[in-house]
Amino acid sequence: MKELDLHGYLHSEVEAEVENFLVLNSRHLPLRIITGYSGKMKSIVTTLLERYNFEYYIPDHNAGEIIVIHDSEGMLI
Repeated sequence: MKELDLHGYLHSEVEAEVENFLVLNSRHLPLRIITGYSGKMKSIVTTLLERYNFEYYIPDHNAGEIIVIHDSEGMLI
């Protein structure tokens, strides 16, 4: 599974990094986005995923990551 680790990124950089990651890898779902435990970081990522109609979940065993499982509209960004 391809992954994007957001540790070390500023909140202001996250949206562009996640969009780029999704564009380059949306044909290779599922994807892992490592947010760490920052509520703001998770919010930025989940808002973006919802904007582009991606389905995702946060695993019970690791609340510091988001697994992107499906592009519900079958479209790329």
